[in-house]
Amino acid sequence: MKQRAPLTLAAVTAALAALTGIASLTAPDPGGKPADGKAAAAARMPVERSLLVCPAPSSSDIADTTYTSFTPAAGKGSGDAKGAARLLGATKDAKPVLESKEPGKPVGATATGAEAPALTGSAEGALAPGWTAQLTTKVSVGRARGVLGTACTAPGTDFWFPAVSTAKGREDFVHLTNPDDAAATVDIKLFGPDGLAKSDAGVGESIRVEPKSTRTVSLATLVPGVQLADATAHVTTRAGRVGATVQVAEEGVGTDWLPASTDPAGALVLPGIPADATSVRLVAFVPGEQDADLKLRLAGPGGAISPAGNEQLHVKGGMTATADLADVTRGEAGSLLLTPVDAKKAVPVVAAVRVVRGSGAKQELGFVPATGPGGTRATVADNRPEENTTLLSLTAPGADAKVKVTASPGTGGGEPASKEVTVKAGTTQTLALAPAGGKGAYALTVETLSGGPVHAARTLSLPHEGIAMFTVQAFSDDHSTVSVPNAAQDLSVLTR
Repeated sequence: MKQRAPLTLAAVTAALAALTGIASLTAPDPGGKPADGKAAAAARMPVERSLLVCPAPSSSDIADTTYTSFTPAAGKGSGDAKGAARLLGATKDAKPVLESKEPGKPVGATATGAEAPALTGSAEGALAPGWTAQLTTKVSVGRARGVLGTACTAPGTDFWFPAVSTAKGREDFVHLTNPDDAAATVDIKLFGPDGLAKSDAGVGESIRVEPKSTRTVSLATLVPGVQLADATAHVTTRAGRVGATVQVAEEGVGTDWLPASTDPAGALVLPGIPADATSVRLVAFVPGEQDADLKLRLAGPGGAISPAGNEQLHVKGGMTATADLADVTRGEAGSLLLTPVDAKKAVPVVAAVRVVRGSGAKQELGFVPATGPGGTRATVADNRPEENTTLLSLTAPGADAKVKVTASPGTGGGEPASKEVTVKAGTTQTLALAPAGGKGAYALTVETLSGGPVHAARTLSLPHEGIAMFTVQAFSDDHSTVSVPNAAQDLSVLTR
């Protein structure tokens, strides 16, 4: 066994900053070991800078978009720390669109038409830990009519999008936004039911995204003449990093954003499928060569059941598989649980569901990708105080859990409200919570107090002329703190 040289604190800090933002280095007193002789545990410190990227909202001239930015307030004893959060147009001549200077209070802005830009932005100081932003767009008429909602995301290098399509009547576009000062190079691959869909002349390879700019790529152009009803897109970067989200428009059905699935895992949770869904189609993909056999269960308010006729799904390695679950929720909002049939043979998969509400000419489309647990704290920024517009779904897949849900003031005022909820194992509980006297968009924050992991999603309903227009956004751990080792801690690493 050989020993590596001890890591320096500066090296550890640089690695942490690359992964999660810059962490405060006001570490505990490094004056030696505790009285019991044991090494001090690493401290968790709030991040000092966060970065987000938002796609361009819509190509429609009659689109109305609301942007909302929010950072949860710090706990008692946090002092008078200050900070700032700004979202700018994603161009070299960027202009401020939204600016926030105080945690605990959401700020909003609006945009109209197809000229609304993609956005990039950062939060610093007290605004950085847990900073979240959301864009919600409503298009009243036309081919792409509907409500589109998505959370702005941190830029990355690897994204999976199950449930994309190149079929007739579908228009799927990958929005790529580069927040950095150097160009990014992106590859996009499509996997259908027969595996990798080959493209001529490497159309999906080495796509250049200029610095401080955004680029939109039609998935149909990557495989001309090939119609894939259900497919999985894999977006990776060869150089740089980007924000990546898929925008879907389906003729006669509606439009919405399709966010990336959580990283491949042996068990997945797809939270917040609406109670009145008339069509639910699961799309799953195995990135590796091994096949996966998945058990399907729907977690509702009374427990988890297996959908009749769709108790299991076999997914071949490197191929996309689907399951038509029809109106599986039948009047009760639920979450889909995917687990390996054989716990000893868990194969990593990614997944998403395409959800339709309504029928005939009154249909509306939405997507629910697999998402990780909300962790210690998670927030969705844009919710509406009007009655029956916002519904929160909370799912505990493995063990009972207690969470605290807080509704912030609205962008136009109001008093915050909070409620503690116990979620039984294997169930999905729903909750409608809004600030007292709230006006304008408000944020919902979910904090896990005890028990097992909780997955959460919010459905925002904005009906229009009899169409149940909606969008679903999942809650993701806000990673507002990072682990910073004590300066006196032995950081040497042993390896074989």
